[in-house]
Amino acid sequence: MSSKMIFINLPVTDLDRSKAFYEALGWKVNQDFTDENASCIVVDDNICLMLLTREYFTTFSKRPIADTVSATAAAYALSLSSAQEVDQLTAAAVAAGATEEVNEDKRAQEAQVGMHGRTFIDPDGHQWEPFWMDYPGAN
Repeated sequence: MSSKMIFINLPVTDLDRSKAFYEALGWKVNQDFTDENASCIVVDDNICLMLLTREYFTTFSKRPIADTVSATAAAYALSLSSAQEVDQLTAAAVAAGATEEVNEDKRAQEAQVGMHGRTFIDPDGHQWEPFWMDYPGAN
């Protein structure tokens, strides 16, 4: 296990639906950290999502859970290795039940600096922004 990892804790309304959604993106469930309250989704060696039932999520904070269906709480940007990979992930997300959010102004700005990005909203309203950026020293 890497010495530095990111675990993103996401509240979900239907744990089984959310697991199926993320598995449809090609990400894997780590059964060692999955039960009726939570599921660990392995994005890569250093990034995991912890899908937590809303009831269980309340044990992590005294603050109320954001209503991510009607408002943005965060945007999870994920750097990928190519523009094609960005498009494939977004297509898989939409096929699995996500909604793509298109902002032509943002796309034009990104294109000017050598980026290709897309945005999709998962079934619980969490905003994902896969992107690829052509920058010096990337190889």
